[in-house]
Amino acid sequence: MTHQAGHSDSRLAPPRLVRRAVRWFAMALFLVLPLGSVQAMVPSGPPTFNTNPLTFTNRYEPFVPRATKVYSGAKSGGVKVILLENYLSETRTFQLAGANKKDAVVCSILREMKFDNNQLIEDSLNYLAQADDGTVYYFGEIVDEYANGVVTSHEGSWLVGGPRDSDPPETANAPHPFVFMPANPQQGDVFKQEDLYPIVDETDQVVAVNQTVTVPAGTFTNAIQVLETSRLDPTTEQKWYAPGVGVIQGQAKGETSQLIVSTLPLMIRSP
Repeated sequence: MTHQAGHSDSRLAPPRLVRRAVRWFAMALFLVLPLGSVQAMVPSGPPTFNTNPLTFTNRYEPFVPRATKVYSGAKSGGVKVILLENYLSETRTFQLAGANKKDAVVCSILREMKFDNNQLIEDSLNYLAQADDGTVYYFGEIVDEYANGVVTSHEGSWLVGGPRDSDPPETANAPHPFVFMPANPQQGDVFKQEDLYPIVDETDQVVAVNQTVTVPAGTFTNAIQVLETSRLDPTTEQKWYAPGVGVIQGQAKGETSQLIVSTLPLMIRSP
């Protein structure tokens, strides 16, 4: 998150100071964003949640309670990967910092379960809400990492406002939610799903639009391609999102995954 300096009238500033400010601003963008991604961050202002945050109209991040998606893929070494996504009917309420009760935000819960060779390795609860402008925001996640059927870590857990008594005590405290999916993503858009370094960090850039992608679940048109990078991991990942269904394919070094089935009623497929 960038910090803005206090307001001043640039008409009164000496030209040298103006040029210096421009140079520093450009340098800051260069340092913060990946090469080739110096674009305006989206959205440009803080979110409001005055309408129903449980009603998702975002084309690329739909949410329908009790729906399920299943992905299949492989890792290096022949490891078979299965990812289950369950759209729960339960909700959780978050209080934004400095807000009063009328500004509390009710979030939907997406449960993700990851399996390597049929062994559960991660089970997470992800909290999402749609803002008034159609942008979907990420309020955090609780992560259970498994080994041999036993929870071994909660690494990567974070929540807006920090943990409650029932949450893992090591859960990080985020000051505000992050952008999970812009309302109308365009090529070149840059946003951060996670920005709590060194706990979690992810920068997302829309690198292509109007893509046609075929996976076992079908052929999807008008998909967008998103590049994910992180200061915590040199490995990059590409994801393709389709209207009405969300992620349909993922590719990273040594790992791929594709959507094989979805019960989302808004799924849009070409004939």
